[in-house]
Amino acid sequence: MPRTTQNPKDGSFNFSIDPALKTAFTRATEAEDKPASQVLRDFMRAYVARRERRDFLAQAHQQSLAVAERARDPESDEARSLAELDSLLDEDPFRDEWTA
Repeated sequence: MPRTTQNPKDGSFNFSIDPALKTAFTRATEAEDKPASQVLRDFMRAYVARRERRDFLAQAHQQSLAVAERARDPESDEARSLAELDSLLDEDPFRDEWTA
């Protein structure tokens, strides 16, 4: 039977699992008419995506703290940029919508 997926399988996992959990998982996937292996791959993709998002958010937080620290210096580019944004918001007829 030809492979129907565009992602060829390059590896596999072999692991032990509690027999009751395996039975329950198999029943759940069969009830949804999905192969257990596909559901496991979906779980793995979701886990990796959550991890990448957490890493991204942590890095963004660190960067925002660094920018905030630099903005404390009134002569910094960051402080000048924030002052410019403030003046633009003051000129904006829709500023109440932006700051609400």
